[in-house]
Amino acid sequence: MNATTDPIQMLLDDHQRVRDLFQQLQSGGQGGQAEQVARQILMELQVHSKLEEEIFYPAFRQQGNAEDKELIAEAYDEHAEVDQMVTQLMGMGPSEAQFMPMMRKLQQDVEHHVQEEETEMLPKAREELRGQLDRLGQEMMQRKQQLMTQLQGSMSGSTRQT
Repeated sequence: MNATTDPIQMLLDDHQRVRDLFQQLQSGGQGGQAEQVARQILMELQVHSKLEEEIFYPAFRQQGNAEDKELIAEAYDEHAEVDQMVTQLMGMGPSEAQFMPMMRKLQQDVEHHVQEEETEMLPKAREELRGQLDRLGQEMMQRKQQLMTQLQGSMSGSTRQT
């Protein structure tokens, strides 16, 4: 298994990519650039969430113990909150008064979720899923490519002008 097929490393890389995008947004992108960065954040979060919910969490839940299952249930709840904000933000533009405060709230929620995953869930999952990591990584890579293609198509067809 190499780094690109390691599903845990894929998730960690996604976390870092979203952190970097939030930082880029906070450090002053204006107008079209801010909207482009914000849309990239929203797309990355949608894809990442689906990968975890469709592939990673079910595999971990199947192998995990009761404590692991609690972590997963909490992660699903956190995803639901983030998904709701993402949906709202998809219908807004950066010039709207609520956009940046809502993006900051989204960033806080995502950072909290990522912290829990990186310190609690992912180390346990690496151990529990040891024999399945390569298969999961391949499955996640394929699904990620599908999702990115779908979302890029839908976002380019419905880009909001502000």
